[in-house]
Amino acid sequence: MSNNLQISLGQSSIAGAKDDNEDFHGAYIPTDKQLDEKGIAVAIADGMSGSDGGKEASQISIKQFLSDYYATPESWTVKRAVNQVMTTLNSWLYSQGQERYGSAKGLVTTFDAIIFKSQTAHLFHVGDSRIYRYRDGKLVQLTNDHRVWISNDRDYLSRALGIDTHLEIDYRHTLMQEGDIYFLSTDGVHDFIGEAELQQLIERYKSDLEQLTDEVVAAARAGGSDDNITCQAVRIESLPRADKNEFYEKLTRLPFPPDLKAGNILDGFRIIRELNATSRSQVYLAETTEGEKRQVVIKTPSVNFQDDPTYIDLFLHEEWVAKRLNSPHLIKVCPLQKPRSFLYTVVQYIQGQTLSQWMLDNPNPTLPQVRGTVDQIARGLRCMHRMEMIHQDLKPDNILIDKNNTLVIIDFGSTKVAGLAEVQSVLDHSHIVGTANYSAPEYFKGEPGSNRSDLYSLGVIAYEMFTGKLPYGEITPERAAKKKFVYTPARYHNPSVPEWVDAALRKAVHPNPEKRYSLLSEFIHDLTHPNESLVAATEFQPLVERNPTAFWRLIAAAEFLILVALGIAWLR
Repeated sequence: MSNNLQISLGQSSIAGAKDDNEDFHGAYIPTDKQLDEKGIAVAIADGMSGSDGGKEASQISIKQFLSDYYATPESWTVKRAVNQVMTTLNSWLYSQGQERYGSAKGLVTTFDAIIFKSQTAHLFHVGDSRIYRYRDGKLVQLTNDHRVWISNDRDYLSRALGIDTHLEIDYRHTLMQEGDIYFLSTDGVHDFIGEAELQQLIERYKSDLEQLTDEVVAAARAGGSDDNITCQAVRIESLPRADKNEFYEKLTRLPFPPDLKAGNILDGFRIIRELNATSRSQVYLAETTEGEKRQVVIKTPSVNFQDDPTYIDLFLHEEWVAKRLNSPHLIKVCPLQKPRSFLYTVVQYIQGQTLSQWMLDNPNPTLPQVRGTVDQIARGLRCMHRMEMIHQDLKPDNILIDKNNTLVIIDFGSTKVAGLAEVQSVLDHSHIVGTANYSAPEYFKGEPGSNRSDLYSLGVIAYEMFTGKLPYGEITPERAAKKKFVYTPARYHNPSVPEWVDAALRKAVHPNPEKRYSLLSEFIHDLTHPNESLVAATEFQPLVERNPTAFWRLIAAAEFLILVALGIAWLR
């Protein structure tokens, strides 16, 4: 049994009663790593009757979709990638329809697509073409027609590609089963074949999908179809399965390198010295031995983990992430001199210090210094978030400052990638979070992280820069799930912090992610421009939330006075 996603495909399309076929269909089945990363795409389109360029619209939409979808980043989810491609397609069709024909009906087409990725079918639907699923002897329609009926015999499309500047896409996803048959059709088919007849045809010819689609087209023609007739059938032959032996074999194809000493040569890199060593890895400064000399950093895995597939997977994951990011505020992977003979990664060498060391050397930074630091970190995070990546371990030790005072985020070992999370794996990384003091509270509740989780970490760093303290004190992983997150105002530790800045910090590190800033830019703006409404909202908070220390002092004083009063009364 194959451990890969495999399908069988049948497709058929004719002009039918019309002179020209304005339907179009297509499919793409990758044979390389894109099969896992992007999946299999199948799509169908029907140029709208009455559209001046319906045929061109349907052909362009299918061809462009199958090309552009596979050009989107592997880190994106299927939903984001397809929505981006379809939205761009819609804008182009609409603008060209207006330019060429001066009409909203210039280049208009229905559009349906299925992306089969890992064990999930992702369905996208606009118009009145349809997607069905046949499973266990039952046929079910998975889409709803976007039609508006004016009378019993008159209707019009309420949604289509190219008909309006705004595009609303129906999306759903469903887990696949081996033997499922997904059936796509234009209205020239399903308007003239009832579901009962269609189900009978699928049952009769399900072993030969090419014959099935031909028979469906013939049945629609015989049923009086007066339109173009197009359909596709996809049978799920096998689904990817998590095979631990195969997975581990892939991970261990390269051996762990030995301990490296100054002067050792590793695949075209000369080791200069060891920079850092922990129980998990060794980090070396090295230089290239060929061409122009340049210094790099080589990170090698610890032999303590050479039998740990989770560790090896995360080690490789860090390089995968770094290769797909491009920002001056994110560490870059360096090209290899020669093919790797051992397992290691090579990244740029940044001569400088960590932000944590800088904070020790500069315990009283100015407001502009903190703003500048937070802004640079936010720029790196924005690049990651645009790629649907969440760092998940943002802390001062993972931020380097070079000699030009440029801040660079490092260590992507804990980074969550939305696109990879859609792919089944033998390993579960959902429990992996960063350092407790900087990790958002939702992680300790077992909830998934989001962009707002990274924003929380950034808020903690900003708070620490201003105060030298943490907004909720020291947090241990063992007790984090039960901790009560009560904010201590930054002004309590550092009275020079403006009230409006403290209000921004409070919102950034709110325990409830829904009450934090939704965008990094909003946080940066409120660190630069006083947000009076935010300050006003803070003023109306209970004293225990605004200043917990003052609250408990007040409680203690009240208890003392009560005890004194009781003592006096007793003496009397």
